[in-house]
Parts: sequence; C-alpha cells; structure tokens
Amino acid sequence: MRRLLATRGVDPGAAAAMIAATRSAPRMLPAILLWFGIFAAVIYLPFSENPPNPGRSLAKTVPLVAFALAAFSAGGPVLLALALALSALGDFALSRPGPRAFTGGMAAFAVAHLFYTVLFTMMSGRAPYMAFVDHTLLALFLAWVAASVEIWLVPHVGKTLKWPVRVYVLVITLMVLAALTLPLGAIAIGAVWFVASDVILAYRDFRMGPDDPLAGRAGWLLWCLYIAGQAMILVGVITYLSA
Repeated sequence: MRRLLATRGVDPGAAAAMIAATRSAPRMLPAILLWFGIFAAVIYLPFSENPPNPGRSLAKTVPLVAFALAAFSAGGPVLLALALALSALGDFALSRPGPRAFTGGMAAFAVAHLFYTVLFTMMSGRAPYMAFVDHTLLALFLAWVAASVEIWLVPHVGKTLKWPVRVYVLVITLMVLAALTLPLGAIAIGAVWFVASDVILAYRDFRMGPDDPLAGRAGWLLWCLYIAGQAMILVGVITYLSA
C-alpha cells in the first residue's frame, strides 16, 4: 500500500499517516458509537415529557441501538450485544401507549436481564448467590429492596401485572447479584444504577399522579441513571474481557 502511494507521488510520511489512520478507524468505531449513543440520550431528554408519538419513540430507541452496535463492533460477547438490543426494543415498547406495550417492554427487559445474568456468571465463573458471600451487606440490601416491592409497588399495579412485576423484580435482582460476583467496578455500578432507574420508573408510573409536578423530573433522573448504567455495563464488560 505504501509503495503504491509512493509511485503515485504521495510523500512517504503522508502515506504512513494515511495507512495508520485507516487501520485505527475500526478500533475507534466502538467509542464513536458509544459517545453517539450518549449524545442521542442527552438530546432525547427534553422530549421525554412529550406525549407518545413515533418521533419520540424513535429518539428513545436510538441510544441503546448505538450501544448494541458498539458492543458488536468492539467484538464483545454476543450476550452483551443481545442484551443491549433487547433493551432498545424495551425502550421502544415502553414509549408506546397502552398496557400491551408496557408488558412487552417489561418482557424485553426481563430477557435482557437474563442475558446479562448469564454473561456475568460466565465471566466470574460463580453463581449469583455467591454475592451474599462476597458483598454481604450490598446483597442483603438488594434483597431488601426487591422484597419491599410487595409493600410499595405490587398492591398498586393492578391484578394483571402483579405476577409479571414479581417475575421482573426477581430477574433484575439476579442480574445485579451476578454483577456483584465480579470485582466491584463499572459493571456492578452500572447494574445498581439500572436498578435505581427501574425503582424510580415504577414509583413514577404507579405511585405518582399524572399531574404530579415531580413526575417530569423523575423521568429525567431515571433516564440519566438508565443510560449511565447501560454505558457502564458496556464499557465494563469490554474492558474486563480485554484486560
């Protein structure tokens, strides 16, 4: 390549720079996609309080699609890319009106959490319950948060959602426990932020009234925690496996 460029009158130094740039471009793609997803998430914030519409749904879906592509382009585990892609599907479903869309979104996220659980378990080589040995206080606090939904959430979701909500809480709890079997770092922090965003989402949707002045700000907070959590998991997994 360098010889070909030289025969066409290209300076050897410039040729070397062109070749280096060409080779580094694929390595930069995951970072570009990650930051594009974060930028898209920030752009979405002002529209998060708008009524459901196709444009809002598309804008909400873009960040996690970018994250999934970042995982794929970085050569990350298939389970990571699938979990992020399912999260994008869940974001789209939750942005649409109606109970069927909500249930579909919850199902997509539940499967994403199962993929994360399997991935983290494979990475650590230890079962999720070992989090109670490694990080006893954190694991016990997580279990308490999961159990507390029977008091502040389940009685308010309606008869048809009681068991889907319980199953979802169990699955996301297993995901965080699996994350806690890894060394404390980006993955565990991301998983905890993910749970925090879900807690705020559940409280906003089922305990806050539609005219609550804090509902909009709750939406901003849960979106920031959610995007940050997913980004931390993505970066944490890629970094851990490349170390």
